[in-house]
Amino acid sequence: MRIILVILDFPLYIMESLKRWSSLHGYTAIFMFLTTISKGSTCEAPSSPQCFRRYAEDNVYLCEWSMNMTESNVTFDLHLNETKFPEIAKTWYEVLEEQLTKFHLVHHIWVEAHVGNSSCNSLKMPIKLTDTVKYQAPQNISVSWIKNNLNLTWTAAEKYPALAEVWFQPDNLSTESWEKKKINTTAKTLTYQVIVANLLKSTAYQVRIRHQPILVLNPLWSDWSTVIVPAELEQPKVTMTKTTSNGTRTLMLTWKPVPHAAAVRGVKYRFDDTHSSRGCPCPRGKKRKRDHYGTIDYTTYNVLYSAVNITIIATNAAGHSPPAIIQVPAEPATDLKTCDKTLLNEKLKKTCLEWYELQDGDLRPKNVITRQKGIGQKQIREKMKAYVRYLYFEHRCLDGKPKTVKMCLFYKEEGVPDRAPQDFIAFNETYNSAELSWKAIPFVNQRGFLTHYILCSVQISSQDKQGGKCHNISASITSYHLENLTPGTKYNISLAGVTRKGGGLTATVTISTRPETPVNAWLSLGLLFMFFLLSIMCTFVLKRIKNMIFPPVPTPVILDFTTHQPESQERLEKEEEVCELTMHQLHPERKTVLEDAEETTVREWDDNTDEDVEDERGDSWMLEGTSDECLSPGSTEEALGSSREEEMTDMEQMDEITLLIYKRGLVFDVKTDSLENGLTDGSFIAQT
Repeated sequence: MRIILVILDFPLYIMESLKRWSSLHGYTAIFMFLTTISKGSTCEAPSSPQCFRRYAEDNVYLCEWSMNMTESNVTFDLHLNETKFPEIAKTWYEVLEEQLTKFHLVHHIWVEAHVGNSSCNSLKMPIKLTDTVKYQAPQNISVSWIKNNLNLTWTAAEKYPALAEVWFQPDNLSTESWEKKKINTTAKTLTYQVIVANLLKSTAYQVRIRHQPILVLNPLWSDWSTVIVPAELEQPKVTMTKTTSNGTRTLMLTWKPVPHAAAVRGVKYRFDDTHSSRGCPCPRGKKRKRDHYGTIDYTTYNVLYSAVNITIIATNAAGHSPPAIIQVPAEPATDLKTCDKTLLNEKLKKTCLEWYELQDGDLRPKNVITRQKGIGQKQIREKMKAYVRYLYFEHRCLDGKPKTVKMCLFYKEEGVPDRAPQDFIAFNETYNSAELSWKAIPFVNQRGFLTHYILCSVQISSQDKQGGKCHNISASITSYHLENLTPGTKYNISLAGVTRKGGGLTATVTISTRPETPVNAWLSLGLLFMFFLLSIMCTFVLKRIKNMIFPPVPTPVILDFTTHQPESQERLEKEEEVCELTMHQLHPERKTVLEDAEETTVREWDDNTDEDVEDERGDSWMLEGTSDECLSPGSTEEALGSSREEEMTDMEQMDEITLLIYKRGLVFDVKTDSLENGLTDGSFIAQT
């Protein structure tokens, strides 16, 4: 025991002698020395206590130390100068400022641990308590993304700014080294805020934070707080299918699950609709689940027949997504009728009433007035406008589900239309009728239920206006055929819409009917037309009869007897050639008609040379069927002989002979009357 006391007094002596030497290395050497001496003890010495305030203006000091608590019955005695705080079962102890000696700025503090029958002491450390502040680890940390910057906020330890140290790394890459940043916090409404820039908002991060004060002489770092920051959420892409049944519309909402990085700490979907937010007709939260967790990617929703907006927001630890808004218009109802009775003046129980202010027949609500339990009819009437059309809904909550039981049109108070029918025109005027058309009066200008239109026609004479006629026309039509007018007369036509309160503004148009055509003139025109039609028919019939009795004579066909067609263009361009012929003198007594004709032709037309005559004869032979080639003298004699014999035979049998004579590309036709007298009378026809 004495040895232990000596050992304990030895460090006290050293500490007193080394007050001015506050080197951390000196404390470490002393601690190692004491640890070496006390190795033989069964008690393991605790660490030196550290005393501090939680914030600068606190009047409570917290002293902390650490020790390997392998034994369960360990107690501690805290020594603060001459003051002793015994029998402490924890590794920390709070000391009030009043319990300390105010005149001692520097205090010596140590801890004595008791384990069974053994005891051991920590180092005796000098400490200046007034300058030591250590904040708690950051509490209530919230994270959010601002573009690619991570915003971190937590509860402020005090109203003064602090220094924060932030470590971060991707959550799925825990083996990577931490990136570290020291940032001065901004104190706002009892919170600290720091922004870590240039991160990936589509990645989840693991973040560690600690902070310390900056306005004290001896600030201490707080303990670490660790938080997982999920990736930023995107707007849910929601699709909707709708089924309508017995006053209720059931919506099936589906969406895609969020990425894993955004769901590392869980995702929750929050739903809200305009009916539930007003508690119409079912109280909010009763049998109507509003939150779904990320593992669910669909939900069913029951809504009323009136228009409703459903808002869907996905939330995680980093904030919430942009809202996805599903607009469900009012259920279209055909042939809406006037409300015969409403519950405006009745007491409501599990019933909700809605009035939609209609604009131009649009079923989307412009202004909505809702009455439910606890709201009187007087307040509703004050909100309603006179002469404004409303769509009235009556909803009830049956078995926890909303249901629409009535839809109709409603006016708080009716009036007359403040606008005339637009684009009122007349066209297709005849001597006793006209066509009229117009545009319907808009709902906002009807100021009541339009029962019908009133159409009046007033005849205008040259001197005064005579009495007219009026017709009631259905409010659902926009055109009318006006009849029984006087021919050749001017009319003033007026049109006005009528409600239960009376007729409104009037639209007018002036028309003039055509003069009536006399009956005799029409009869004359009809008879003239009939005569013209009968004439055409008779002409056609007579032609057919004539063709049947006297069929037309066919026109003779004149054939083109061309003796020779040029074989090619080259032959046409070829100059005319005359072959040499050998002429033989015929017997004078038996001179043929042909020779006489040739002599006559020579005497009458030609003063040319003998070559021309030879050409003519040669050509004549060619026209009579000889070859294009020239004949030899022997063949010529044979041909002439046979030709003479044939000619003599023919001339004896023919009464009239036609001779063809060729001269300079022309063929002359020579006719004779008698064979005995020769050519007594000849006529010549030139042919090309």
